[in-house]
Amino acid sequence: MPMKCGAPLLVLLASASFALALLLAGAGLPEYSHRIHPVALRGATGLPGAMLFNAGAFLLPGIGLLLASRGLRSALAPRGWAARIGLTLAQLSVLAFAAQGALPLDARELDGDASRLHALAWMLWWIAFVPGMALLAVGARRDARIAGACLLAGALVPLLAVLAPVGTWVGLAQRLAFAAWFGWWLWMALVLSRVSASAPGSSPIARR
Repeated sequence: MPMKCGAPLLVLLASASFALALLLAGAGLPEYSHRIHPVALRGATGLPGAMLFNAGAFLLPGIGLLLASRGLRSALAPRGWAARIGLTLAQLSVLAFAAQGALPLDARELDGDASRLHALAWMLWWIAFVPGMALLAVGARRDARIAGACLLAGALVPLLAVLAPVGTWVGLAQRLAFAAWFGWWLWMALVLSRVSASAPGSSPIARR
């Protein structure tokens, strides 16, 4: 599938899978609240439909974004070490995101080893993303749109995922962080696909 439509379509499908999983999260568990509860709590071991939720919310979106990132890597590969390493870190963030579904929380023991592994995957998700955005912004210094979008996403994700979740808005803040993350992937896929279509062999990422 050519990058012109392939990468954006894959990101859209990944985002749709995540959104659909959230939309159906209340099925069989009406007390689950998007405002209060973290996303991953719905997929905790022992809850009804946990495996299906983890597949739709984490595993399938992760696979879709990894496939989409292959097209982005092809566009960025010749454009400098900063862009290449930045995208690699963004891909690591995707792997950590998918791992949250493969390493679910344990509803019976939220402080146990399984839950700690899940928390580690969640931390790696945003920790890898932040320096990745900084490096992509450095590589895109000749294109203010890409640099600005990367810096904005790199600031919003940890702000919403780590600093904003207080009180009764923990769940909502985390969902906004995931929305910013998916939004960056979609925006980058659309921008690079347009660049590839209009000027083959070129990219707004500066050569180093």
